[in-house]
Amino acid sequence: MDVKDLLEGVKQGKVQVEEALEKLKDLPYTDLGYAKIDNHRELRMGYPEIIYCSGKSNKQLKDIVTFMLTKDVNIMGTRASEEAYLAVKEVCPQAEYDDVAKIISIKKNEISKLPGYIAVVTGGTSDIPVAEEAAVTAEFFGSNVERIYDVGVAGIHRLLDQVHLLRGAKVLVVIAGMEGALASVVGGLVDKPVIGVPTSVGYGANFGGLSALLTMLNSCSSGVSVVNIDNGFGAGYLANMINRL
Repeated sequence: MDVKDLLEGVKQGKVQVEEALEKLKDLPYTDLGYAKIDNHRELRMGYPEIIYCSGKSNKQLKDIVTFMLTKDVNIMGTRASEEAYLAVKEVCPQAEYDDVAKIISIKKNEISKLPGYIAVVTGGTSDIPVAEEAAVTAEFFGSNVERIYDVGVAGIHRLLDQVHLLRGAKVLVVIAGMEGALASVVGGLVDKPVIGVPTSVGYGANFGGLSALLTMLNSCSSGVSVVNIDNGFGAGYLANMINRL
């Protein structure tokens, strides 16, 4: 029950004042000891809290999901192993898992699809896991996604064949490792925001994604912004926010 429904319930006499007070006490956050669940986030930001699964024990994940299920919100867990998914499935059989994106999703409420689409573009096939994290995140929140994979600058004709799809997107997420030049190239072809995602894909001098990060940060194409190395989730989340405007 959200705050508006709760207040309407009190106004109409369907909810007792004492009951409403108890619900409001729990509104800002709930302290589970090892985690403080931000119950207020969807009201404040339009998106529920996302669970970062890596580093959490299976018991912690199960307890967090069990509590969040009582709030009747859609639940997403990122950087989740298959073991973590199976643990969550014990407390929520309808949980789904994308083994490429490493995302657990639980959809309690239908999300209306947004018009248009986000283009998710990769330099190479090795960048697809990060791309899928971005794509699945954006889709979870209601965006349509057009995937344009393996169109890096080493064979730029592959990218140019897809210009109609690039220019039709409302926002683009461009994912590349090695030297990360793809974001600049795409930025020079479109009149929409480009979110660059450097990946850790590459040989030694890639420095785990640092070279791609610096290339994207130094892009000469206006309209290119950059998230952290391998942060597909952050890019998909931001792209969806832009798409909702």
